[in-house]
Formats: sequence, C-alpha cells, structure tokens
Amino acid sequence: MPASSSRNWLLAAVCLAALGMPLSFTGPAVVLPAVRDALGGSPVQLNWVTNAFMLSFGATLMAAGALADAYGRKRVFLLGLAVVALSASLLTLAPGIVAFDLARALQGLGSAAAFAAGTAALAQVFDGAARTRAFSLIGTSFGVGLSCGSMLSGWLAQSFGWQAVMLSPGAVSLLALGIASLAMRESRNPQAMGLDVPGTLSFTAALSLLTLGVLQAPDSGWGSARVLGALAGAAAMGAVFVAIERRVAHPMLDLSLFRFPRFVGVQLLAAAPAYGFVVLLVLLPIRFIGLEGRGAIEAGAFMFALSGPILVVPTLAASLAHRFSAGAISAVGLLVCAVGLFWLSRCAPGMPLGAMVWPLLLIGAGIGLPWGLMDGLAVSVVPRERAGMASGIFNTVRVAGEGIALALVGAGLTALVAARLGLAEAASRAAQCVTTGDISQALALLPGMDRAAVLHAYGAAFGTLLWVLAGVTVATALVVFAFLRGETHAEAGAVALESTAC
Repeated sequence: MPASSSRNWLLAAVCLAALGMPLSFTGPAVVLPAVRDALGGSPVQLNWVTNAFMLSFGATLMAAGALADAYGRKRVFLLGLAVVALSASLLTLAPGIVAFDLARALQGLGSAAAFAAGTAALAQVFDGAARTRAFSLIGTSFGVGLSCGSMLSGWLAQSFGWQAVMLSPGAVSLLALGIASLAMRESRNPQAMGLDVPGTLSFTAALSLLTLGVLQAPDSGWGSARVLGALAGAAAMGAVFVAIERRVAHPMLDLSLFRFPRFVGVQLLAAAPAYGFVVLLVLLPIRFIGLEGRGAIEAGAFMFALSGPILVVPTLAASLAHRFSAGAISAVGLLVCAVGLFWLSRCAPGMPLGAMVWPLLLIGAGIGLPWGLMDGLAVSVVPRERAGMASGIFNTVRVAGEGIALALVGAGLTALVAARLGLAEAASRAAQCVTTGDISQALALLPGMDRAAVLHAYGAAFGTLLWVLAGVTVATALVVFAFLRGETHAEAGAVALESTAC
C-alpha cells in the first residue's frame, strides 16, 4: 500500500475511534433512566455510570501514551479498540448496576489506549499544515459523535432498547480495528523507557479518591469522615505523584514543561470545555427525559442544538488560526459560551425547543472555536518523538477535568436543589433523586410537594448553577488569552519546539 494511502487509512481509523468515544459518553446519559429501571442502583451508583468511564479514561491516558511510545502504537491502538468492543458487550450482560459500572471503567481503559496511541501514531506520519488538518479532522469526528450521538442514542433506545445504545461504540471500534489492522504501520520511540508504574498508580489513586469524595459528599455530607478521608487521601497521593515524577529519570509527566507559559495555557484550554459544555451533555438529557418526561428522540433534538455546532465551527477556527492568535480565538469562543450559559439559565423546565435553541447554539458555537485548535496545539508543545506524552498529558487534563467537573457540578446541583426544597429531613435524599432523574422517588420522599413545585425548585437551582459556570468560563477566557496570545497557530508549533529544545 502506498505511503500516502496508508496514512490516509490510518487517519480514517483514528477518526472512527474518535467518533466512537463520545458515543460512549453521551449514550449512557440519554438512557440513564432506562438503565436505572433495569438494573436499579442508588444515586451514587448511578453517578458512577458516567464517572467510572471518565475516571479510568483520564487516569490512564498518560500511561497509555507511554506504553504506546515504548511497545508500539499500532499494538496499543488495536488492543484498546478490542477492549472497547468487549466492554460494550459486557454492558448489555451486566446483572446489576455495580457490574455495569465496572464494565464502564473497562471501557474507559480501552478508550484511553486507543485515543493516546492513535493520536501519537498520527503525529509520526503528518507534519506541519498536514498535521494541523489531520488533528482538525479528529476534532470534527469527535464533534460528529457529540452532535449526532444523542439523537442516535435516542433513536436506538426507542427502537431497540438501551442495550443497543451500549453496543454502538463497540460496533464503531470494530470497524476502526479492521481498518487499522490492515493499513497501520507499527512505530515506537526507541528511547522510551516503558511504563512509570509508581507514577501511574499514585496518579490513578489520587484521581480516584478525589472523584469518590466528591460523589459521596451529597449522600454523606462534606464534613463526614468518609468524604474528608477520601479528599485527604487524594491530596496525599497527589503529593506522592509529584515527588515521584521529580525523581524518576523518565517520568510519565515531565513537570519541567510547566515552565513554559504556552504549555500551561494549552492545559487550561483543555479543561475549559468541561464546565462550560461537557457537563451539560450529561445534565441536560437527565433533565429532559427523567424530569420533564420528554421522549429520547425529542431530547436528542435538544442536544443536537447544543452539540451540532461542533460539526462546523472547529473548521472555521482552523482557518482563522492563520490570521489570529490561538489565545484570541479561544477567548472569544469562551466568552460566547458564557453568554449562552447565562441565557440558558433563564430557561425554565418545560420550555419548548424554539425558546431554548439559541442559548444552546451559542454554547456549542462558543466551545467549537477552541475545540478546533486544542488537539493540534497539544502535540506542538513537545518534540515529535514525545508525542505520546504530549497527547497523554493534554487528554488527561481534558478528560480528568471533565470527570472532576461533572462530579463537582453534580454535587453542587444537588446542594442547590436541596436548599430550594427546604429544610425537610428528606430534602437531601430527594435532591439526589431529582438530579439523577428519578422524580417519582423524590415525590415519595416529599409528600407535601407536588411535581410542579419540585420542577420549580430544580429549575431555580439549575439557573444558579449556570450563573456560576458562566462566571468560571469568563475567568478562564481571560487567563487563556493571557497565556496563548501573540502568535498564530501556524507559528506556534515552531516556537514550542524551539522552547522545549532549550
């Protein structure tokens, strides 16, 4: 197979893998009420449906990048795709919610391996403007999965059941596996030293304990021994991780890179969509289906208004990057997103799509601008042979940030709903039921309230939350602009390579 044809097929396989990953993320959010009805589970266990995937994905991305560089990017890529397909099948066979959550964690491991190895492999065969275009296509593919995933999941759920939604990422992964097994050439970094086991274990422990503490807080209280112990353990393991990475000869995370402002800016940019966009991909389907009683397809149409702009705006960002700095483009996008969040805060539960479409479109379009630049910027901050580490660091920050943001936002929304429901003893438990879409159980815990009152309390709490998220997004826009201003994206790669070589 000619080299040009081979690399195009490789790009197709990685884009398919990128397409399947948002299906693994958005699908369970759409069918969470159906999963709850089929498998049961407490509010905390239901929160792990999403967080188990994001935790294992974020915690192992850097390790997956290191393994890909050391043992072969093709090998790790194919193995990751196979694990995604296997876990998709296990989800449909889970006897209960705990087994389901464990299978979701396995799916996150496979996705991490496929994504880190696939992007590292692309960085070896594309250079310059071609690399920018290739990574823009990955962003577009991810956007297709996000924009169409909710509608596809809604149609699959109503036509074939929630099991079909769980199988869809596996089907896409198998197609990518078939293409890559024929077209992908093996590559590795001959100087790579393999997996940093102490660093991997300490980082995973820190992230796991932090997520556990935040998710447990609404149920046990922030002052409980269980929550405080988990958060203290997370801080301790984080300190251990930093100490290990400073001493080992070949660290999983090169802390010296944080001396460069542009590198720090890229990591902040990676975390920005978490609280301005990604959390809505989980919270809004629960609101539309579980609380407002809309059908899965109708909810998918709402979600398409939110995520649809990701289909086209990243391409616009890539073209603008030749004239304007990445900081300016990203800051403008985040400010547009903040306006959309503020507008959405004024939309009460039950409003028709026509009244909500504009704020949803603004949020999606605003996030689409930095979305089109992030992946290309990520691999431009280190030399090409360390692309596995660059991809791992960037995507770890992005996915770990999404997982932490989702846990924090979920806990915050639960607290806000509980405050709106009053000081009744059952208010906290009822609020947890509301935020996971189980309004019937919430009403059973609050016999003095009707459905309209509960929805009003939820709507007010949701509006307050969006105000907070809009404020955080504005602050992030200002910081990102300060760190990434001053040069176009086309110039950024050369500057970054010169900086890391010094």
